[in-house]
Amino acid sequence: MDKNNRKYKRIVIKIGSSSLMHPETGNQNFIKIEHLVRQLCDLQNQGLDVCLVSSGAIACGRKALNMKERPSTTSEKQACAAVGQSRLMMTYQKFFGEYNHVPGQILLTKNTMINPVSRDNARNTFNQLFEMGVVPIVNENDTISTYEMQFGDNDTLSALVASLIDADLLVLLSDIDGLYTDDPNKNPEAELIKEVQEIDEDILSMAKESTGSNVGTGGMATKLIAAKIATQSGADMIIANGEEVSIIGDIFADDYVGTKFVGKENSNFNLANFILESIG
Repeated sequence: MDKNNRKYKRIVIKIGSSSLMHPETGNQNFIKIEHLVRQLCDLQNQGLDVCLVSSGAIACGRKALNMKERPSTTSEKQACAAVGQSRLMMTYQKFFGEYNHVPGQILLTKNTMINPVSRDNARNTFNQLFEMGVVPIVNENDTISTYEMQFGDNDTLSALVASLIDADLLVLLSDIDGLYTDDPNKNPEAELIKEVQEIDEDILSMAKESTGSNVGTGGMATKLIAAKIATQSGADMIIANGEEVSIIGDIFADDYVGTKFVGKENSNFNLANFILESIG
């Protein structure tokens, strides 16, 4: 581990639906999930607290229910999530078990984050899991999402988790290398921004509400919201391409392609207020 990364003791890694499924069939990509789990287990073997925020429940349920099109109604999404979440966790349980590691499931809601008692209870649960050597696997509780906020393919959720558990680093594994000066799919002159010290209006203007996948829902705008939450909570955040999950190891070797947002803790930042004011 590079000396610049020795400060990282507790990390959150987010992976989206499009990174977990075969685009041709919608089936789970077992090879990729196994490689992801192996990376996480190796980080934990190095003494780090590791938390995974994983999308994929709705996509798994959609496939299990033989739905050809992406669910459009809230009730369809809830049904898919109810079926898919257990299937997704079953896959994670199997692969973590292959490396003698133990995952645990945490489903979070908006109320968990804004209610001080629930928030403290959640934080205590995370801390106990870390103490027991468990890797928490987090998702939004989609089955009651009529009451919940839309987390944007879990980009925002992962930042809220990072803030909640006082993580040092948040890694967003995406379908793009990082933040560009313009949409690289449309503008070949767009340049990758390797480091962001401050999220100002110029940076925010670079967000495009688009994603290259028909599985995920998160665009760059949600990633910048996540960056604001993570950095103001004191954590660094890195956006990197999750096409090859070995990039996780590259990040800890300080040899990766991506965008790093430098954490600058804001003592006035209040997680609950941010949710109510900025997310709703």
